[in-house]
Amino acid sequence: MTHNGEDTAPARRPEITELRITADGPDQQDPPASETSELPQDRSQAILEAAKEIGALLKRAGHPFALAGSVAVYAHGGSRYLQHDADFCVLPEDAESVAATLREAGLPVRTPPEDWLLKTTCHGQNVDIIFALAHQPVAKDMLDRAHTLPVDSVLMPVLSPTDLIHSLISAFSEHYCDFGSVLPVARAVREKVDWDVVRATCGDQPMPAAFLFLLERLNVIDPQEGQS
Repeated sequence: MTHNGEDTAPARRPEITELRITADGPDQQDPPASETSELPQDRSQAILEAAKEIGALLKRAGHPFALAGSVAVYAHGGSRYLQHDADFCVLPEDAESVAATLREAGLPVRTPPEDWLLKTTCHGQNVDIIFALAHQPVAKDMLDRAHTLPVDSVLMPVLSPTDLIHSLISAFSEHYCDFGSVLPVARAVREKVDWDVVRATCGDQPMPAAFLFLLERLNVIDPQEGQS
């Protein structure tokens, strides 16, 4: 893991900040009393508080992880306007032990139909514990590339900008292609992303290629070498 720098078959997933809560499973339990009192009035701050608490729990328990989604974008200097939830990447083999850590802290853990994540609730906000990202299981090398950054005063590992962008645009398909939600993210972190790596890993797929072309036409990124 760097500082201040940058198997199961997963299902095709949408952009990680767009995941929706599913019906409660049989392991649903009532949230602790602290979940319903003294919540920040600002939704973005509530999401940040949830991210900080979950990150602190995972750190204390020694689980390898990295913050993802819109809170990761914020940690890398993006917008503080957070609309959805907090997302954390963990290794597939750690999913059960992470769930046990959350339950021991009094947080509910739900198992949705999708087989690549777990869900919990903290400070009234949804939190996704993801173990497959960009159609691939979360791997140790991805977590090793994470940057240790302050998230509203709490230091924690955050997906590298390159891995973050790759995870977002590789999810584009004919059934999910919301360029508008990812464009501001690309603008916010463009100088921190290795765009050659992004092109090499997903630039040959139609929808990611179209998004990369859009970024070039908008002068967000330089055209690929050898192209006019």
